[in-house]
Amino acid sequence: MSTLPFDQRDGWIWLDGEFVPWKEATIHVINHGLHYGSSVFEGMRMYNGKIFKNREHMERLALSAKMLDMDQDIEIDIEGWMKAAIETCEKNNLHDAYIRPIIWRGSEGMGVDARVAKPHMAIAAWSWGKYFSGGADGISLITAPWKKAPPSCTPYQAKCGGLYVTNSLNKHYAVDKGYTDVVVLDWRGQVAESSGANIFAVIDGVLKTPIADCFLNGITRQTALELAPIIGVTAEECVLMLEDLEKASEVFVTGTAAEITPVSKINETEYKVGPVTLAMQEAYVKATH
Repeated sequence: MSTLPFDQRDGWIWLDGEFVPWKEATIHVINHGLHYGSSVFEGMRMYNGKIFKNREHMERLALSAKMLDMDQDIEIDIEGWMKAAIETCEKNNLHDAYIRPIIWRGSEGMGVDARVAKPHMAIAAWSWGKYFSGGADGISLITAPWKKAPPSCTPYQAKCGGLYVTNSLNKHYAVDKGYTDVVVLDWRGQVAESSGANIFAVIDGVLKTPIADCFLNGITRQTALELAPIIGVTAEECVLMLEDLEKASEVFVTGTAAEITPVSKINETEYKVGPVTLAMQEAYVKATH
């Protein structure tokens, strides 16, 4: 895995329908996506030459674009985007990769009315191993200072760049406190997610995860719910409070980057990596490979 800054790497990036050298895939500093956060994106992984849930990710990218009023200015082409993602990996000689499609509004105009700027699209791919460095024993989480807003306040179903500001602030808080990441609560005080992954807990033998009514319904989250009956575990979406997590026997987080990552500690409560987490990890490897 390269340690070079991302703008100094070699390779190719698919940009507005054409492949351009990685270092030349640039935008102007006066850019609507930069100034106003008008961008949507996806995170995908290729395993052994095949992108896992390529269609589902591109369908969500299209939904995100529609929610940000981009669909009138850009052609929604799920099949074409899927093909471009595969070709991007092939162009860069990648068989196991992280893939980042992104749509943003460019430099054609400025101002709060985003429609003055034209949407552009790029797809990049690179080798990226484990997202978290917590190891097999798991990661540590601390309660986040910033909460998820009510669903009437943000387009939470969109994977929108502008919504990740609070995620970054929460991540900074965790690292500064000596933790790996956070448990984010919503405006009601209910458990929502981490800074970039969804949360699952085993409580009284049942695998539980918060209802995705104010945060992104992760594709890996959906996969975990699909895998639960396969490994013989009952799963449910329900209200979870911090006190519920204190009673859990196992906790893990899910995400395209995070995959299935065990949690070893939340605030002062410690957990072991248990049989459900291990079975889920094994099932996820089988599903993705």
